[in-house]
Amino acid sequence: MSTTVIDPRHASAPSAAPFDETIDLSGIFDEPFLRQRMAAIAGEDGTAGASPQARAAVLALLKEAVREGRRECEERLKVDGGGYLCARRLATLQDALIRLVHDYALRHVFHASNLSSGERMAILAVGGYGRGTLAPGSDIDLLFLLPYKQTALGEQVAEYLLYLLWDLGFKVGHATRNVEECIKLSRSDFTIRTAILERWLIAGDEALFDELGRRFDEEVVKGTSQEFIAAKLAERNARHEKSGDTRYLVEPNVKEGKGGLRDLNTLFWIAKYHYRVDTSAALVALGVFSAREARLFRKAEDFLWAVRCHLHFVTGKAEERLSFDLQPEIARRLGYIAHPGLRDVERFMKHYFLIAKDVGDLTRIFCAALEEENAKDAPGRLKGLMLSLRRRARHIPGTLDFRVDNNRITVADREVFHRDPVNLIRIFRLAALHELEYHPDALKLIRRSLRLVDADLRVNKEANSLFLDVLTDRNDPELHLRRMNEAGVLGRFIPEFGKIVAMMQFNMYHHYTVDEHLLRSVAMLSRLEKGEQAAEMPLTSSFINQIRDRTALYVALLLHDVAKGRPEDHSVAGARIARELCPRLGLDERETELVSWLVLDHLTLSMTAQHRDLNDRKTILDFSERVQTLDRLRLLTILTVCDISAVGPGVWNGWKGQLIRTLYLETEPVLTGGFSPASREERYENARRRLAGRLADWPAEERESYLDLHYRHYFLTVPLDEQVRHAALIRGATDRTALSTATRTDAFRSITEITVIVPDHPRLVSLLAGACAAAGANIVDAQIFTLTDGRALDIITVNREFPTDEDELRRAGRIGDTLKRLLTGQDQLPTLLARRKPSRGAKVFPVPPRIRVDNEVSNRFSVIEVEGLDRPGLLCDLTSAISDLNLDIGSAHISTYGEKVVDVFYVTDLIGAKVTSASRAERIERRLSQVFDAPERELSAQGSMPSPQAFGIAS
Repeated sequence: MSTTVIDPRHASAPSAAPFDETIDLSGIFDEPFLRQRMAAIAGEDGTAGASPQARAAVLALLKEAVREGRRECEERLKVDGGGYLCARRLATLQDALIRLVHDYALRHVFHASNLSSGERMAILAVGGYGRGTLAPGSDIDLLFLLPYKQTALGEQVAEYLLYLLWDLGFKVGHATRNVEECIKLSRSDFTIRTAILERWLIAGDEALFDELGRRFDEEVVKGTSQEFIAAKLAERNARHEKSGDTRYLVEPNVKEGKGGLRDLNTLFWIAKYHYRVDTSAALVALGVFSAREARLFRKAEDFLWAVRCHLHFVTGKAEERLSFDLQPEIARRLGYIAHPGLRDVERFMKHYFLIAKDVGDLTRIFCAALEEENAKDAPGRLKGLMLSLRRRARHIPGTLDFRVDNNRITVADREVFHRDPVNLIRIFRLAALHELEYHPDALKLIRRSLRLVDADLRVNKEANSLFLDVLTDRNDPELHLRRMNEAGVLGRFIPEFGKIVAMMQFNMYHHYTVDEHLLRSVAMLSRLEKGEQAAEMPLTSSFINQIRDRTALYVALLLHDVAKGRPEDHSVAGARIARELCPRLGLDERETELVSWLVLDHLTLSMTAQHRDLNDRKTILDFSERVQTLDRLRLLTILTVCDISAVGPGVWNGWKGQLIRTLYLETEPVLTGGFSPASREERYENARRRLAGRLADWPAEERESYLDLHYRHYFLTVPLDEQVRHAALIRGATDRTALSTATRTDAFRSITEITVIVPDHPRLVSLLAGACAAAGANIVDAQIFTLTDGRALDIITVNREFPTDEDELRRAGRIGDTLKRLLTGQDQLPTLLARRKPSRGAKVFPVPPRIRVDNEVSNRFSVIEVEGLDRPGLLCDLTSAISDLNLDIGSAHISTYGEKVVDVFYVTDLIGAKVTSASRAERIERRLSQVFDAPERELSAQGSMPSPQAFGIAS
C-alpha cells in the first residue's frame, strides 16, 4: 500500500491547528488507492457516479477502509502506547476520508470542476477535531464555510458529505455559515468563539479559510483576552463543581473531570487566544512554563489521550467515565503489572491521579503567569496603580521572607526557600495563622524547590513543630494540608504519606483516593471542634472539646490509613509507622503510644457497632477490655466518626450514628466503674419517655400499651424519629395477623427503606430477602426486631434503582405484595426468583468468601461471620441456608461496603443452644461457602431447586 502523508498547512499562523509532526497513514488508510477505486466506480456507473448504486458502492468501500484503518490505529496504540499519536492518527484518517468524499461529490456527483466565486466552499474541522485530535468515539465537528453570494452547490455538497458520514456511523456536528455570520456569532457566543478558535482546513477554498482567520483575529480576538479568559475559567469552575470538585473520585471522567483532558484544553484555548501561541514549547519561550513543566504537559496529554482512546475502543462508544468494570482492562492494555500490596489496576489508577494532580499544578502555574501578565499589561495609570499596590503589599509580622498580596501569602523574593528550607513548611503555618490563601507565584516556587525537602529538613525540630501547628490549626487545617499536598511538600516531608498520594482502593466503598480520604477526615474533625456537626453528631460534639490529647488525635487521623497498599494489614503497619514518626514530630512517649493504638484499632469501634449484637453483654465487656479507659473511648469514637464520614457522600447515616452512640453509652459505665451520666436503665427510661412525649396526642392507655410492645434493645438502638414512624405504622396495623409495610426514600443517600410489621415466622428474614431479590433490589442493611405480641418489625434498606420517588415507591409496593403472597402460600420463592432478570453483579471485584463460626463472641449465641462478594439475592440465600441447617437467627447485622458484604448472624440450634460441635461448625462453614462458590445452585438463582433438595438435605 502507498504512503499518505498529511502535511500541516498554515502551521506558522496562530489561527491554524498546532500540529508539530506529520502523520504517516501507511498501513492505516490508503488515500490514493481509495481515490482510484472511487473513480473506477464512477467510471463504471451510467450516471458517472451520481446514481444510488454508485453511492452504495462508495459507501461499502469506505466503510471497510474506515473499519480497517481504525482497527489498525487501535493495534498501534497497544504497541506504541502513544495516546496523543493515536488521536492524531484518527483525526488524520478523518481528514483523508472527508477529502475523498468532498472531491468525489464535486467531480462525479455534481460534475463541478471549474468553480465560480459563488460555488466556492471550505470544509473546516472545528472544536476538538480542529485541534487535529480525535478519540474513536468523538463527534466530528465540521463548519461548512460558504461565500457571501452562494449558489446551491455548496449546500448540495455539504448534504451529500453529511449523509455519507452518518451512514458510515459517525456522529457529526455541523454548521453552514458565511464568514460574516461566523464573526457575528463569535462575538456573542463563547462556545462558537472557542470552536472557531481551533479550526483546521480539511478541504476546499483556502482563501475563504484565510479570510475567516484574518477577520476572526482582528474583529473577535483582538483586545478581548480578559473576557475570554474569565469566561473559560468560569466555565471550568462550573464543570468542576458539577463533577464533585475533586480530581480524586475513584471513577473519574477522563474528558470532563477535574484534572482531565478538558482542563488541558482550557489551557490550550487561553494560550492560543491570549499569548497567540500553539504549543507548550512556545509557552516555555515566553517564560510561562519551565522546560520541565512543558514536558509534564506533554506527558499528561499523552497519557490522558491513551486512556480515553482505549476507553472508546473497549466500549465501542464515546465512554468518558473510567468505571470500575473498565479499569482492569485499561490497566492491562497499558501494561501495568501488580506489585506487592498493589494490584495492577490500583497502580494504573494511582498513575492516573498523579497525572490529574500534575494537570492541576500546571493550571495554577499558568494562572500565575496570567495574573503577572495582567499587572504588567494594565493600561496607563491603572498599570501604575496595580504595580504600586503590589509593591505596597503588606508584610507579615515576624518575617521578611513572606508578604500578603491581595489576602494571599506570597514570597518576598525567589531565594526565600534556598536561604532557609524551613520556609517550605513555615509558609503554610503563616498562611494558617493569618487565615490567608496562597498566591500562585508562591505555589509555583514551592513546587520548583521540592528538592530542598530532604532528610535534614525532615528531622529539623522547628520544621516538625511548624507542621504540627498546621495540622492542628483551629480554623481550617484541611485547606493548608491540601495546599501542602498539592504542592508536593506533604508527601516529601512525610514520605509514608507520599506513598499513598493518589492511591485508589479498587472497591466500590471508598469514593476517594487514600490521601483525599485522610484530608477529608481531618476536615471533619475540625468541623466537629467548631460545633458545625452538633445536629448530625450530637454525642461526639458533646465531648469533643473536653479531650486532652487533641494533637495525638489529629496525628492519628492523618496516619490511620497511611499504610494502605502494603502486603500486610494496614492497621498493624500504620501503628508501626506511627511509633517511628511521632517522636520526630515532637510527640512524647505517652502520646506516641496513644497514636499508635488509635491507628492499630481505628476499625475496632465501627466493626463492633455494626457487626455485633450490642444487646449482648459480652460484646460490651470485650470491647471495654480492648479500649481500657474513657479517654481512649472518646478519642476512638471521634476518630471513627470522622473516618466513616470521610469515606464518601451518604456513607455516614443516622443508623450508623445510633449504633455508635449505643456502643459508647453501653461501654462508658463499664470503664468508669459504674459511673456514667446515664446508666443503661436510665437511658432506657429516658428513651421511653421521649417516645411517649412524641406520642402525647395518643390516648394514655393506648400509648402505654404501645410502649410495652418493644423490648429495651429497640429503645436503645433506634433513633427517635424512626421510632415515631414505626409507631404510626404499627398503630395503623389493626389486623395483627396481616402484613403492613411503610416505605421511605432517600435520594441523597441513594437508598430506599422498607419497614415491615408482620407475625413472626421462622423463615421471615429469608422470605423478605427473597422478595427483595425477586424485585432486583439489593439489600445494604437490615434491622430485625421482635415485639412482645409475637410480631416482627423488620427494616430493610435497599439500593435505589430509579431516579424518581414514584418509581421507587412502586417497587417497594411490589416487594410488599410479593412478601404477602409468599407468607400466604400464593407464590413460591424458587418460582418467583426464576422469573427475575439476571444481574451483572460486581464480578469485576475479587472478594474471596470468608465464613467463620465463633463461640467466643457471645455467651448465649454462636456467631456466624460471613464476608464475600455482594449480589442481589445473597441475603435470601444465606438466611435460607441457615434455616436449612436447622438454626434459629436471634439477630442479624447486615453491612455492605460497596461490592463487599459483611453479614453477622447470632444463631442457636432449635433447642436454643450454641453450636459447639466442631463438625457441625465445619458443616455450617462449608454450606455457606457454597452460597458464594456455586450461586447458580442457590434459591435466588434462576430455575434453581430449593436448597434442601439441591444439596441433598431433602429428596
